[in-house]
Amino acid sequence: MSNLFIVAAPSGCGKTSLVESLVNGAKNLRVSISHTTRKPRVDEVNATNYHFVSVPEFQQMVSEDAFIEHAEVFENFYGTSKKLINNNLKNNIDVILEIDWQGARQVKQNLPSAISIFILPPSKEALELRLKNRAQDDELIIKKRMLDAENQMSHFKEFDYLVINDNFNAALAELKLIISSSNNLSKHDHLSLEKQSIKHKKLLKKLI
Repeated sequence: MSNLFIVAAPSGCGKTSLVESLVNGAKNLRVSISHTTRKPRVDEVNATNYHFVSVPEFQQMVSEDAFIEHAEVFENFYGTSKKLINNNLKNNIDVILEIDWQGARQVKQNLPSAISIFILPPSKEALELRLKNRAQDDELIIKKRMLDAENQMSHFKEFDYLVINDNFNAALAELKLIISSSNNLSKHDHLSLEKQSIKHKKLLKKLI
């Protein structure tokens, strides 16, 4: 039985790197490629990183109800194609969506069986340092991303599982456990929202 997984995290939490490592070598696991009106970065390729479309094209897809979720983030639009998701699931391929809490909420409304995972940083300081070390944004953008991160992290309670990315390999192992044993709750119950909220109570108070 195929599953739809949602992986969300504030920018700088290592979500993309974790998902790339998770999918690498996996036979029946794919990352859904979102549509976006954002301009591609230097190293990004159309239909590989995103489906880059114009605002009118995106709005046309919205009017046609072509997205399972869509949202505006940093003045750009992002959306996940229903057709692409359904084609993979019908072919028994598990699908991962890299989206924010707004998109996750929409997906859960449309497909309650989707399994949602939220990734948190070990501290605000670590998150800010990661953003600076990426050298992709100036100080003003980093400040905006930090404010956005606080807003995003406040929605962690809407997710099924929590993973703390303090150590990359440990976080990757936890993600693999959730994905590989998605039909056997007992194997990853310790990563559930309820259990992780208790275990990381002090961290959550500092982050939120």
